Amino acid sequence: MRRERNIPRFALLCACLLALSVAARAQDLLPKFDEYAQAAAKAENFSGAILVARDGKVLVSKGYGLADVENDVPNTPETRFRLASITKQFTAAAVLLLQERGKLSVQDSVCKYVAPCPEAWQPVTIHHLLSHTGGVPNLTNFNAFPDYLRTKRDPTTVEALIGRFRDRPLDFKPGEKWTYSNSGYILLGHVVEKVSGRSYENFLRENIFEPLKMTSTGYDHADAIVKRRARGYAPHRDGGVVNASYIDMSIPFAAGGLYSTVGDLFLWDQALYGEKLLKKSSLDAMFTAVRDDYGYGYRVNKLFNRRHVTHGGGIEGFSTSINRFPDDRVTVIVLSNNEAGRSGRVAQDLAAIAFGERYELPVERVAVKVDPKVYDAYVGEYELEPGFVLTITREGDRLMMQATGQGKAEAFPASETNFFFKVVRADITFFKDAGGRVTHLVLNQGGRQMNAKKVK
Repeated sequence: MRRERNIPRFALLCACLLALSVAARAQDLLPKFDEYAQAAAKAENFSGAILVARDGKVLVSKGYGLADVENDVPNTPETRFRLASITKQFTAAAVLLLQERGKLSVQDSVCKYVAPCPEAWQPVTIHHLLSHTGGVPNLTNFNAFPDYLRTKRDPTTVEALIGRFRDRPLDFKPGEKWTYSNSGYILLGHVVEKVSGRSYENFLRENIFEPLKMTSTGYDHADAIVKRRARGYAPHRDGGVVNASYIDMSIPFAAGGLYSTVGDLFLWDQALYGEKLLKKSSLDAMFTAVRDDYGYGYRVNKLFNRRHVTHGGGIEGFSTSINRFPDDRVTVIVLSNNEAGRSGRVAQDLAAIAFGERYELPVERVAVKVDPKVYDAYVGEYELEPGFVLTITREGDRLMMQATGQGKAEAFPASETNFFFKVVRADITFFKDAGGRVTHLVLNQGGRQMNAKKVK
């Protein structure tokens, strides 16, 4: 009998020792998280907020740099950042909530909710839009992208946004391929409004944000007073930052129009571990890859040989990343108010610290002096893959690169043949044949080396 009474005491002692051990390990990680974020701030002008959690408990939640450079307002965990494409998971959740309530089916044709609807869209389902497999052309990748840049300051309507791509042919037969499409999520926002009878903004507030007590999350309006809202910045070629170019937030809509904090996103993350908001069937659909590692509003892949559910975002002045390791109950959230903040890489390295994996502290790269005449040989077009070209130009003493559908970025010389970027952690190296003619370049980004043949 005495032994039986001692067993619970022994088990309790073991549990206490285990809890103390876990707490000690977590405490050991704090200096490493901070060391990394400080290095990123120094070497790469990272500014923003980070949060790392395990088993529902926050290990670190801290701000770095300034939310408002002109007024010396620091970033904190309570700072509100534009989420950019992290918005898409909330749009997906809204659609799944409406399906649970019998208001729609993800197998419905989008034409059931869009009028007028082109004949080509009849086979495009809500499922296709959620998983980027519908072939609806991405309005931010059009050849007329400069027109988008010129008009992005102007407020618009959902109907006008849809009009920008309604009459364009599909990129492929629905379900046949995968191509990321902001246009598809704009359509989904329209579906939410049509089915619910509420604005997209109000539906999310009433059905997601308020139930989860996400009091620091909402749709970003330039004219609204939003407490603790971060200003967005872009890198300056001579170091430091400048104010990011303006975009009216009616344009990203359900593809990228929300703001939030690391703390609110943690509430959202934790709600997805049970059926607090969505049923298991909806969660399974969200976190199951349909094609090319993409589910509904999330990418689903592996990192450090662990199941990894993630999404990043980028918009004028902001870079964001949310990362879930559901089998380990680890969450990493990085929100930056510098569009060159490389939040995805920062999040990956913070996750490496949490798991004891290998990582490198960011180190500032310094440009060397190179005769700008060297750049002339590099000017031209380099095909990375069919339909995706890297265009190299010279602007005075600067070498610039522009990828299809993206803005220009300056390439800084590390040598006469190797160049690095400050807006993204990547570099390019040019190669010549025996006659001295440039034949191709190699883009090194995210651990991958990609060849691009010079085609023009």
